[in-house]
Amino acid sequence: MNCVVTAGPTYESLDDVRRLTNFSTGRLGSELGNFLVERGHQVTLLIGQQATYRGERHAHHLETFTTTANLIEHLRALASQTKAPVDAIFHAAAVSDFTFGKVFGRGPSGELHEITSGKFSTRHGTLLVELVPTPKIISELRHWFPEALLVGWKFEIDGDRANALAKAQQQLAENRTDACVANGRAYGEGFGLVTPANPLHHCANMKELFVALEGLLRI
Repeated sequence: MNCVVTAGPTYESLDDVRRLTNFSTGRLGSELGNFLVERGHQVTLLIGQQATYRGERHAHHLETFTTTANLIEHLRALASQTKAPVDAIFHAAAVSDFTFGKVFGRGPSGELHEITSGKFSTRHGTLLVELVPTPKIISELRHWFPEALLVGWKFEIDGDRANALAKAQQQLAENRTDACVANGRAYGEGFGLVTPANPLHHCANMKELFVALEGLLRI
């Protein structure tokens, strides 16, 4: 089957030299791509430019993305291709929740004034920066790939496993995806694969998760 795997972080630019990003390494998505190739699937790996994982990548096609908007461009381009329609999307990329809006400096009397510059100088003193939500890619996947198997991720650090699984179920319902992988500090060790038919398939490690995910392609 023709599979697309997204992996690693997006980033958002503050100015021409500074960025907002996250700690995603891109390892899980890269290794999932390798596993799917070993199982005989065609794989396109969309990997974040800032991914720090340097292991082997065996995907048939490798594309690098930068910002959230740039990742959206890559996915839309894949959705429009007709020679090799996409059968499955494994959206493991850690998309930044926020991008930068306006930037303000504080004047001598405490008044705020907007700053626009190619590089913000420390001479501006304290800066106040708006954080604006980025578009939610997971909510658009069904529109772009109406017939594909769609798998999302829910990384939760707050609460407990029940909370993480509830958030995964919510993602399924709101975005019409076929499965969601729950992990992070709230879930605890391992991964929880959640589908409408199965509220929890616990996987102790990445290998078990990959086997379970590949199994969805054969249903």
